[in-house]
Amino acid sequence: MAHAHTVLHSINHDGDTICVDVFRRPNGTFGFEEFRRDPEDGRGWFAIGHYGHKTFSSVEAALDATIAHVGWFDASRLTPGA
Repeated sequence: MAHAHTVLHSINHDGDTICVDVFRRPNGTFGFEEFRRDPEDGRGWFAIGHYGHKTFSSVEAALDATIAHVGWFDASRLTPGA
């Protein structure tokens, strides 16, 4: 079954092999997950942070948690107004 999350922000780390997605769930809560992909492995992105189960009441709270838990994440990369 595919995820029904709506990704609000997807920020790549330098090199485009690691990223964080901040998303909204169908029930209106928010979350985030850190992913990795290996270019030589065609299977695509896979979760490495295991944060996706954490639940937040706002996108701002999810972003604050992302900043606190993902050392490389730089909120200045977010597109203003997105």
